[in-house]
Amino acid sequence: MQKVDESRVIKVTNTRYREHFHIQTPAGWLNDPNGLCFFKGYYHVFYQFHPYSAEWGPMHWGHVRSKDLVHWENLPVALVPGDPEDSGGCFSGSAIVKDNRLYLIYTGHHYYDDGDQDHFWENQNVAYSDDGVHFTKYAGNPVIEAPADNSQDFRDPKVWEHDDQYYLVVGSREQANSRARILLYRSSDLLQWQYCGPITASQSIELEGSMWECPDLFRLNGQDILACSPMGIQPQRHRFLNLSQAAYFVGRLDYDQARFAHYGLHLLDYGHNFYAPQSFLTPDGRRIQFGWFSSFDNPLPEQDDGWAGALTLPRELVMHGNRLGAIPAQETAKLRVGEALNTSAIIHSPHQLPVADPQHTEWDLTFDLPNDYDSQVSWQLANNDQLLIALKYDQATGEVTVHQHGQASDRYATIGHVHQLRARIFVDTSSVEIFINDGAATFTERYYNDQQPVTATVAASQPAAIAAKAYTLDMKG
Repeated sequence: MQKVDESRVIKVTNTRYREHFHIQTPAGWLNDPNGLCFFKGYYHVFYQFHPYSAEWGPMHWGHVRSKDLVHWENLPVALVPGDPEDSGGCFSGSAIVKDNRLYLIYTGHHYYDDGDQDHFWENQNVAYSDDGVHFTKYAGNPVIEAPADNSQDFRDPKVWEHDDQYYLVVGSREQANSRARILLYRSSDLLQWQYCGPITASQSIELEGSMWECPDLFRLNGQDILACSPMGIQPQRHRFLNLSQAAYFVGRLDYDQARFAHYGLHLLDYGHNFYAPQSFLTPDGRRIQFGWFSSFDNPLPEQDDGWAGALTLPRELVMHGNRLGAIPAQETAKLRVGEALNTSAIIHSPHQLPVADPQHTEWDLTFDLPNDYDSQVSWQLANNDQLLIALKYDQATGEVTVHQHGQASDRYATIGHVHQLRARIFVDTSSVEIFINDGAATFTERYYNDQQPVTATVAASQPAAIAAKAYTLDMKG
């Protein structure tokens, strides 16, 4: 098994944008969360990691663990590419516990010898650990190879147990028509896998995508959910505006027929920077999700400082009506180290929220709007030079809009005509996570403030009551 070359590992040179209570690398590049699980008293999160530069490169599995889901301990790199089963990278995957052993199932990425980074092939592999820290790659890898009708895209296995059998889904693209599809496999031991076939496929590349990366299939409130990260969808007015999306289907998986019958595709998060989410069950039965603060089409200023990327805070997935939503995991309250603000007011013109450190604060804002359905309320974060992040709700249209400085367009979510808007907002050094009305919508954002003073402000188009709480958060991470 390959090892990290410590002599090549990059260092952080400037901490100006470093997060304080989000998972990030010690240095180097980070993207997708992988292998979320609970094992031997710890929550484990792995992530796609390149330790040798702040650019995307041959993917390793970085690794952190936690007792409480919010304070994280860095562990040794779990998977290092370069073995025959993963010569070009250890791509995304998932984890499961069987017989007191932790198994990782991941994609091995391989390049052909023509030097073309877009010409590759992929397979699925297993590694395991008895202590949750040191991992061994299975000698029988690969355990799954792509079916004959598949394109080169064949990755990101998500594994689970059902009726004493193990199942996994893989993101796939069919060779013949270049449409996205999800493949299902079954096993009794996690090592020998039977191909069950495609359970669903995109009906239109423009409307549903050409590849569904990072599939995550789980059951919530009696319904089966297929979350995925579609590529290639064309923007549809105020929907699907990112280069690549995080989305989901609600439906039912027929295990006997290997078919997933479902309704239409919906966005999972409405912000500029959310991709590749994965979820797992906590010991008390909650479905917790992490995502990557993605940036596909904007530069990442922190790359100049020797690092790039972070993961979101843990979110509990909930059904909000017949839609999937998210709320902050209850463990995020453990980050609070003091109350920074607790006030009520009638606001109209812009009203500053006086806290000592707006960049490391949890906000809990409740706006009570008039009954005429013609009001707008807003919250914004700004420095002396520019608006960094702005949240606005328009009661007339029922639409929430989020603006991020430097982005070509805003992002939108329709929540309907409400008389009360609750926004829970977590601000870290270079990220903002917004949760609207207990699961109605979320927005995940990056922002960059060059060490200027920052202020938080609320406003209303006509007099509205606001109850504002703010909490100072633990800076130790």
